[in-house]
Amino acid sequence: MATLVKKFGGSSVATPEKMHGIVDRILRERKPGDRIVIVVSAMGDTTDDLLALAQQVNPEMPKREMDMLLATGEQMSIALLASAFCAKGQPAISFTGPQAGIKTNDKHTKATIEDVSSSRVQQALDAGKIVIVAGFQGMTPDGDITTLGRGGSDTTAVAVAAGLKADLCEIYTDVDGVYTADPRLVPQAIKLKEITFGEMLELARLGAGVMQPRAVEYGEHNDVAIHVRSTFHDVPGTIIRREYTVQEKGFVIRGIAHDINVAKIAVRGVPDHPGVAYEIFQALADANISVDMIVQSARVSDNKNDILFTVTQTDLADATSVIEDLKEKMHFDRVDLEINVAKVSVVGAGMLGNPGIAAGMFGALAAAGINIAVISTSEISISCLIPEKDVKKAVNAIHNYFFPQGENK
Repeated sequence: MATLVKKFGGSSVATPEKMHGIVDRILRERKPGDRIVIVVSAMGDTTDDLLALAQQVNPEMPKREMDMLLATGEQMSIALLASAFCAKGQPAISFTGPQAGIKTNDKHTKATIEDVSSSRVQQALDAGKIVIVAGFQGMTPDGDITTLGRGGSDTTAVAVAAGLKADLCEIYTDVDGVYTADPRLVPQAIKLKEITFGEMLELARLGAGVMQPRAVEYGEHNDVAIHVRSTFHDVPGTIIRREYTVQEKGFVIRGIAHDINVAKIAVRGVPDHPGVAYEIFQALADANISVDMIVQSARVSDNKNDILFTVTQTDLADATSVIEDLKEKMHFDRVDLEINVAKVSVVGAGMLGNPGIAAGMFGALAAAGINIAVISTSEISISCLIPEKDVKKAVNAIHNYFFPQGENK
């Protein structure tokens, strides 16, 4: 007997036929005594349709009202999927995020899960029901509905699994595991049997869309093993866990990530005195805007600095507004924006103590004729900002260097 949490994304529940396919698969694979919770996203393009509708009504829709609107997408999915199980004679019940005990802070459209109260879900499982939970949403202490931001249903699934002390959390996607690169860009990418939380978190943070960073963080913090596998094919996927249990060949580089949801902001002519960087980045933090790559360069001729950083394109408008509001106070020259950029990264715990990783990455990009605008590093990753038009060429060049003919280098 096992407690299992299974998450299906919007494409998996896009039509009634696909919903019935999920029902058939769950009932076919279920073992006697298994207790099953299914977390789902909104059907197909429902969230995009709701965003477009909001844009037509009010291009600057209040974030609280945006959450009220977007949460309706998942409510449709859970009711229909629960009904599909009932149609096959399997008792099921649907819960919204708040009904499932998902408690968040009050950062509307980007809320963070602070606690999970699983008692109602437990009661339904004890009654022999399959439980369907709306991903992507929760509730503040004041009772307001919140949404968790991009990829939030993954986070919901891992949080529910942690609250239930589930044996496994399965994330069903349109790929059958975690690969050394996006197989849609790199046909020779290799599927990994396992990857550590730390490496997966870095890949996710750097743009690998197969998992949402906060979901991986939640899994690591609560030691919830995550199985990333295919919605469409019944084959083993990739297990994300604290440590490796099998010895796979070559641990230097585990993956290459890319991210095109990037914008570059350059604050030009910033006075060179203590506290300037603090003022800029504290203002961005107060606006709940995450900053990624940061470079400061000195201009000796006029005793001023240029501060360059990247944000998501989603946050660009808000970030620009924050910086422009500082201009009069800080007396910098101007703000330059660039959106036709992308980030490519290599990730691997094995790069610690292995000289030459950076040189190999830079050499691969140089050989492909790709210019590097910004470089940033962590203990287990190296990232480069490049022109967006070169992403596919860059990822393939780097992959061919570190994984020639499908072998780890």
